[in-house]
Amino acid sequence: MPTPGWLAPDAAERAASPQLHSDVDKGDGSIKYILSGEGASSIFIIDENTGDIHATKRLDREEQAYYTLRAQALDRLTNKPVEPESEFVIKIQDINDNEPKFLDGPYTAGVPEMSPVGTSVVQVTATDADDPTYGNSARVVYSILQGQPYFSVEPKTGVIKTALPNMDREAKDQYLLVIQAKDMVGQNGGLSGTTSVTVTLTDVNDNPPRFPRRSYQYNVPESLPVASVVARIKAADADIGANAEMEYKIVDGDGFGIFKISVDKDSQEGIITIQKDLDFEAKTSYTLRIEAANRDADPRFLSLGPFSDTTTVKIIVEDVDEPPVFSSPLYPMEVSEATQVGNIIGTVAAHDPDSSNSPVRYSIDRNTDLERYFNIDANSGVITTAKSLDRETNAVHNITVLAMESQNPSQIGRGYVAITILDINDNAPEFAMDYETTVCENAQPGQVIQKISAVDKDEPSDGHQFYFSLTTDATNNHNFSLKDNKDNTASILTRRNGFRRQEQSVYYLPVFIVDSGSPSLSSTNTLTIRVCDCDADGVAQTCNAEAYVLPAGLSTGALIAILACVLTLLVLILLIVTMRRRKKEPLIFDEERDIRENIVRYDDEGGGEEDTEAFDMAALRNLNVLRDTKTRRDVTPEIQFLSRPTFKSIPDNVIFREFIWERLKEADIDPCAPPYDSLQTYAFEGNGSVAESLSSLDSISSNSDQNYDYLSDWGPRFKRLADMYGTGPESLYS
Repeated sequence: MPTPGWLAPDAAERAASPQLHSDVDKGDGSIKYILSGEGASSIFIIDENTGDIHATKRLDREEQAYYTLRAQALDRLTNKPVEPESEFVIKIQDINDNEPKFLDGPYTAGVPEMSPVGTSVVQVTATDADDPTYGNSARVVYSILQGQPYFSVEPKTGVIKTALPNMDREAKDQYLLVIQAKDMVGQNGGLSGTTSVTVTLTDVNDNPPRFPRRSYQYNVPESLPVASVVARIKAADADIGANAEMEYKIVDGDGFGIFKISVDKDSQEGIITIQKDLDFEAKTSYTLRIEAANRDADPRFLSLGPFSDTTTVKIIVEDVDEPPVFSSPLYPMEVSEATQVGNIIGTVAAHDPDSSNSPVRYSIDRNTDLERYFNIDANSGVITTAKSLDRETNAVHNITVLAMESQNPSQIGRGYVAITILDINDNAPEFAMDYETTVCENAQPGQVIQKISAVDKDEPSDGHQFYFSLTTDATNNHNFSLKDNKDNTASILTRRNGFRRQEQSVYYLPVFIVDSGSPSLSSTNTLTIRVCDCDADGVAQTCNAEAYVLPAGLSTGALIAILACVLTLLVLILLIVTMRRRKKEPLIFDEERDIRENIVRYDDEGGGEEDTEAFDMAALRNLNVLRDTKTRRDVTPEIQFLSRPTFKSIPDNVIFREFIWERLKEADIDPCAPPYDSLQTYAFEGNGSVAESLSSLDSISSNSDQNYDYLSDWGPRFKRLADMYGTGPESLYS
């Protein structure tokens, strides 16, 4: 089918009826048309008889602007194509069905205050989805609906500009604009969209600083410390940020050097502080002229006036009762360590700075003079020595002198005195160290065996100079000599050879040392020289003379071993003796002999009378007898009697009284008894019971004919009862 044989009409967004026709079609119905491709059957259908194409629903160009279809003419009877398949394109014709839209809205923008008319603020842009190549559907124009007369908008570009001059941020800092975009070039019937634009006026430095008051007055005490804040003042500035930053300075007045002003960067306040101490008696008030200015002025607005302002600050100094003030912060003094007690060292002076000029009394802070070396006259301030001074003990004394007002003792001033003790030659020289000098048995005459030096606690201004020599008694000795090296050292030399340890193992050499002081002092120091056996290099090996008197063949190690054995044997003997003594000594608290009152718990049925260890049962077995005074059973007596205790018959009516009395005497003489009173209760049933005692404890003294000898046949558990109730009076103590 040749292409020119087809009609390819445009289809509008509304349903249209384009038509296809084949040259073969005679109109007799023998030809039918079929349609395929994009949207065939779903969006587009074709009349198979006439070739008319119809849209089945509303078309939207913004969704799809073109459709590519294929058509073919077929023989209705044979269903065979009569022409080749032909392809065509259906283009959707646009209509104005989309309003303009601001895709980036709403907008925010800023413009400096006081900007001239026509200053660009921001550009807004609206888009229209309609076809910009067809008609005016996508041609947009802009207009301002809200924000006049302050701002305007370019109709074609959407650029927003200022429309009024001198807009002041301090009057109004924010504006809300409504911008409209309309298609069809703004004609009636066009569609429109709107957006909002928030415009903020940014600050410029168009306002000078101004002090709220022309003058200020502040009262400060004269005792206010240096660097203290006196006052804070602030100049107001309607601007913000960097445009409101201030600089303060003192431009006039009588407070130069006494006060200074700085700026607080956070609050932009001017801070007035003290640079020097205030003195009410010297000056009672100060007047300052202070200027505040912007740090960064804008040249465009200098015509509005000076961007600075001044104010007057008056500072009134208040009188304060001040402590006494010393004429000098530090008093250096010198005194010789040879000065006598009570000599004057120096004088300090203080005065009351107040107008009352109260008298001052002086004293020394004893925390700085613990040893009380110095005194001070309370009225004159004269310092004298109270003790002898020694430079070698303390070369400098730093003391604090207190000055107190007589009328107000709470006001105390402090002065500082440095007393330097001047040296005198009061210490004799001595050896610099404890020398360990040795001389070899094979030493040769003239050999140096020791080099000595001296020290002196004194410190002469021209340095030390020591002179060494042997004492008069030692000058003519035949063993050693001394050579003064003239450099505060001396050398000890041998005069002979042939030193023998067997003959003499130690030599004592007196050395005479003199210093260069005035007057000079001297001392005699003894140098101990030991004779030693040396190797070929002169190194001492053995210096003990006793080594020559040891038995032949017995070494030092063998002697040490023998001494160790003897010592071990002595220790063993001492341990054995100690153990035997401990075995012989009785225990202080013997449980079997302890007859003091105890609470005894019996866990077995019966047999309560079997335990006779806790109490002395004899006192209850026979109430008609009283024992002699007995020694402590828990303390070893000084004299032990081998005889048994004897008994004496006494009347019945005093048995219990004597029993208590006996216990009292024992407690009085008991060295281990508690050092406090105690109450001991003894239950005694007496002898007057009609029914008599039910206890078998009294059976031993009764006239009962009962025979208890069979108890000894019952075994060890009944041995104690058999001893108590068996025949024979001695069974009780067996």
